[in-house]
Amino acid sequence: MQDPSSSYGLWLLVVVNSTIFILFAFSFFKPQSARDWRSFGAFSAFLVALFTEMYGFPLTIFFLSGWLQENYPNVDWFAHDSGHFLEMLFGWEANPHFGPFHILSFLFIGGGFWLLSDAWRILYQAQKTATLAQDGPYAYVRHPQYVGFVLILIGFLFQWPTILTLLMFPILLVMYWRLALAEEREVEAELGDVYRRYAARVPRFIPRLRDLISGPGKAGEGQL
Repeated sequence: MQDPSSSYGLWLLVVVNSTIFILFAFSFFKPQSARDWRSFGAFSAFLVALFTEMYGFPLTIFFLSGWLQENYPNVDWFAHDSGHFLEMLFGWEANPHFGPFHILSFLFIGGGFWLLSDAWRILYQAQKTATLAQDGPYAYVRHPQYVGFVLILIGFLFQWPTILTLLMFPILLVMYWRLALAEEREVEAELGDVYRRYAARVPRFIPRLRDLISGPGKAGEGQL
């Protein structure tokens, strides 16, 4: 087994990667309210925890090292590429950066950032005209920006799962759920029936399959 310090302890990379992805997300999300900053701060904390284990200190590998060495004795778990747990556990023998889970992670991460960007564009136009955002991704789900954040989180979990980020993930889901409900109460108090009609036909987080196939409908009951 190689010296762990040769693959980790790269704290400059922790700072650089955390900063790049946080600023990248900031450029798409553009938090304004205190609620926006709370959701963005939680997302940023997830990224810092992720890159700390990816380049700084492999807490998960140390914690599971006994079980990993016993069940996968041929894997050098302190090599950097071995942090791609899913590829290692399923026996992917080629470069893990080209493994199925790593590729899937890029699809989720890319899709999440695209959703953040497109949702912000629609929301910005709606705010300028003092209207309710109902076009683009808002025609499919009522909270596309939170959905975008969750897609990015899932993508990183596929790519580099850790104990800490797996524990943080459900906490972030609950946090986004509560923030979404608070936003809905505020918008409903402001717009009344306009928002209630919108909420009755557009799901909160998960789009209807028929809408994805044939376009958003104009009627139906609100869903999750």
